[in-house]
Amino acid sequence: MDINISSTFLPASDPEASVAFYRDALGFEIRNDVGKGTMRWITVGPAGQKDVSIVLHPPAVDPGITEDERRTITEMMAKGTYATIVLSSPDVDAAFARVEATGADVVQEPIDQPYGIRDCAFRDPAGNTVRINQRP
Repeated sequence: MDINISSTFLPASDPEASVAFYRDALGFEIRNDVGKGTMRWITVGPAGQKDVSIVLHPPAVDPGITEDERRTITEMMAKGTYATIVLSSPDVDAAFARVEATGADVVQEPIDQPYGIRDCAFRDPAGNTVRINQRP
């Protein structure tokens, strides 16, 4: 079977701040921007990986979500426990320095994990956890 990851979705409560983070801090390109104001679906991705994208979308807009669920999602986003994405880099220390220099919210400086990887973590403007692993 030949299956690849095409895209994943992350909530973005402030589209402009999210664009700045993914474009300026991570160096991703903006591929699509649909909608207006806070109701925007913005597709970003690493330059050179046209077949992999992240869609930044308004949180909790699905019509099937109840008000209680919307509150829970908002609370989890505020705590940084709602969504996570794991990226990789050949040099996690250099990636960390670049992202940190933009003023991003640092969760974890680069460390060697007991399970064999070196990684770091940030929160994007919506509170999503962005981990960066070092490629072997």
